[in-house]
Amino acid sequence: MKKNSIVGIVLLSLGLAFVSCKENATSKIEDTNLETAKERDAKISLGSAIIEFDTKDYDFGTVKEGDVVEGVFKVANKGKTDLVITDASASCGCTVPEWPKEAIKPGDSAEIKFSFNSKGRTGKQSKTITLQTNTANVTETLRIAGTVTPNS
Repeated sequence: MKKNSIVGIVLLSLGLAFVSCKENATSKIEDTNLETAKERDAKISLGSAIIEFDTKDYDFGTVKEGDVVEGVFKVANKGKTDLVITDASASCGCTVPEWPKEAIKPGDSAEIKFSFNSKGRTGKQSKTITLQTNTANVTETLRIAGTVTPNS
């Protein structure tokens, strides 16, 4: 008797689950969500922003300890939508990046400036600046390198 009861309960449960799944899923879609999805898809079909650099590696050569090195990376938007750099972070506090806060229009270019303070640092140096963007890769890495000699 118990076995038949268990089988009956399982069959009843499966039957209810099957019947409840027949509800029309499209009736649950809200018009506002559909419009938002259409707008998003239209933007995607335009293509994403494409970031291009004049170089991703900056070699400052040899400097004396205590010198501040300043440099520039040139960036261009080769895509069909605005390029947005949302953040730029350096691998250490000795390097400070400056980046455009406004969108870079398709076909336009801008500069990412940086300064590297060599105070207290000697020998070979290698630092990075990581950009957060709205490109397909999302992150881009720029490298700064050189040698700092002791100040005598």
